[in-house]
Amino acid sequence: MAKRLKTRVKGRRPVDHDGRLPTREDILAFIEGSQDKAGKREIARHFQVKGSDRKALKELLNEMTAEGLLVGNRKTFTQPGHLPPVAVLEVKELDAAGELIGEPIVWDSQAGPRPAVMITGTNARGEDGSAPRPVGPGDRVLVRLERLDEPTEGGALYEGRVIRRLAREKRRLLGIYRDTGARGGLIEPVDRKALTPWSVNKGDENGAKDGDLVEFDTQRTGHRAASARVLKALGNPDDQRQVSLIAVHAHGLPVEFPEPVLNELGSLETPSLEGREDLRALPLLTIDPADARDHDDAVHAAPDDDPGNDGGHVVIVAIADVAFYVRPGSRLDREAQLRANSIYFPDRVVPMLPERISNDLCSLKEGQDRPCLAVRMVFDRSGSKKSHKFMRAMMRSHAGISYEEAQAAFDGNPGAACEPLMKTALEPLWAAYQALCKARYKRQPLDLDLPERRVRLDDDGRVAGIDIPERLEAHRLIEEFMIQANVAAAESLEESHAPIVYRAHEKPSREKLKGLSDFLETLDLRLPKAANLKPQHFNTILRQAKLLPVPDLVNEVILRAQAQAEYATENAGHFGLNLRRYAHFTSPIRRYADLLVHRSLIRALKLGPGGLTDEQASQMTSIAQAISVTERKAMAAERETMDRLMADYLSEQVGAEFKARISGVTSSGLFVRLRETGADGYIPASSLGDDYYHYVEEQHALVGDRTQRAYRLGDEVDVRLVEALPFAGALRFDMLSEGRKGHVSLAKGWRGRRTGRGRRR
Repeated sequence: MAKRLKTRVKGRRPVDHDGRLPTREDILAFIEGSQDKAGKREIARHFQVKGSDRKALKELLNEMTAEGLLVGNRKTFTQPGHLPPVAVLEVKELDAAGELIGEPIVWDSQAGPRPAVMITGTNARGEDGSAPRPVGPGDRVLVRLERLDEPTEGGALYEGRVIRRLAREKRRLLGIYRDTGARGGLIEPVDRKALTPWSVNKGDENGAKDGDLVEFDTQRTGHRAASARVLKALGNPDDQRQVSLIAVHAHGLPVEFPEPVLNELGSLETPSLEGREDLRALPLLTIDPADARDHDDAVHAAPDDDPGNDGGHVVIVAIADVAFYVRPGSRLDREAQLRANSIYFPDRVVPMLPERISNDLCSLKEGQDRPCLAVRMVFDRSGSKKSHKFMRAMMRSHAGISYEEAQAAFDGNPGAACEPLMKTALEPLWAAYQALCKARYKRQPLDLDLPERRVRLDDDGRVAGIDIPERLEAHRLIEEFMIQANVAAAESLEESHAPIVYRAHEKPSREKLKGLSDFLETLDLRLPKAANLKPQHFNTILRQAKLLPVPDLVNEVILRAQAQAEYATENAGHFGLNLRRYAHFTSPIRRYADLLVHRSLIRALKLGPGGLTDEQASQMTSIAQAISVTERKAMAAERETMDRLMADYLSEQVGAEFKARISGVTSSGLFVRLRETGADGYIPASSLGDDYYHYVEEQHALVGDRTQRAYRLGDEVDVRLVEALPFAGALRFDMLSEGRKGHVSLAKGWRGRRTGRGRRR
């Protein structure tokens, strides 16, 4: 008997099929059109299946499930890979065809693997109305979906047009899986703010092995306690001696380059001298750290032979011509833009560009011809720039030397590599630097003393030691030449009215300056009013602080008052360097902003192929915002990895005592930094002693209610390590030193104000 079929649309009357079962097509059409739950009960009600036919319907649904036409259970059925008309996706990757691929964030694991969605309309506004920017891996987007007639080459079943970007999830849930035997396992979270282990029921470990880093979610079943379910095993950071593996996955950093990106390397053009200046005879040098793998800048200086510039200098800064190889719109370019910068961990580098480019074609290797973008700058005897000119050129590094080798040569003790270069290269470089130092002193950039620590790893990837490298004049020489080249790039682009991405660093906010000023007054140090504030005013304070017992403290609070530098298309100047305009030009191998500046110079000055396109020029603002976000993410990942390495290094010294300095003060406790290693840890206020501690914000201090003993930012203290959690990068200490009396100025009537948290003991 024929039956009547009507596909259900919400609000229509149910189908009358004369008591016969619906066909497979009927059921699939009903589920496709249903916006509500579609289980056995709903299907039976819609098709008016009653009595003994219900058993036959159950058997039919079981058959369809076995055949893969349906997934789910009797309460809820869906088609495999079915998505609603509008969904929230997480952008995962670029496929082989260069299309962005996303997956639904909300998904029932019983419905099979998450379907892939090809994402279009990828230049989207944020949900807060922020300016459009390119969508990239890690973004969450609201999309309108349309099912494709057939899967794409990359396996996408849907096309999703972006409606808007959503706020990113703060963190993925990551932890270390521990196998506890027949009953399942535990997950130790790597987030130091959530260190309670989660239980994993047997069957929910998803193939994870003991010690694996895993991505997980949490679930609650009925009245049972919440448990965790492993979504994906990400590798074992302990076995691989790759602690950075945690930060890589926590921040969604791309590690491997997709095959289509690598395939483009085989079709790159070979540069020629056509349209280029020939600088190969010029003794350009690369001066880098001794362990540097790539060399993207070279320098040369000579006395100016212009009679009108007596005592002047000509300086050439040559930078690897990345723009020649990485063209706008290519897969290489799209991948570089998504990565935005290289990220440097002690145990690995996550590069912006493949090694073939960064360590070979664009590495200025000694004795090998390399294309470059160079700037020729003329300075007078006092270090003031008289003129500059950009050129596309072919160069050949005459030597690759380390900072230590260069410094020894400048000090009059050249080694074998430097001796032949003294007259032609090194002495002229030093003379030009001395002139530039005069201009720098006159300019007065912010002069903070912030030594950096460097971790040495052993063959197993463990911390062998921590060094604070000596700050050499050779470092400052290269730094000053690079700054001058960056300024010249910004000036040339402004003069040409060309698109530009500035490296912007605004002056401190009024709020931060008010807090800083209040604190400095407790040390009898004073800043001028905010409207007149310049870097030299901070430098005066820093010089005065050297005569006080707390120079490190003053450096710390002045640093914290500074704004964060970012990339922008609006010129806000660079407060820290005391420059009116500044752009990044000198590291296109590792910073996408520099590559954009190169392209804009090539286009504006008509220097040949690889210039900025109209499309990319129109997106400069959104790209600048995106790479600023990516830069902050990279900095957080680098910092977290350092913390984990330090915690691992100290994990066998629980109970040991250390000299430290208070590096942060909050209402809930103190942060301390160990003097010898620079490791950071925490001391809860509740553990400070038999007193209640008030938080005196303007003086960065905790003060005892009864004793009036205080702990203040910058204080030297003795501490004992009581807990080390390597995978979380967390160290907890006990305070051994008593707080000091009299070094925190307390306002009248301060006692009894509950300005902070603590515990009466």
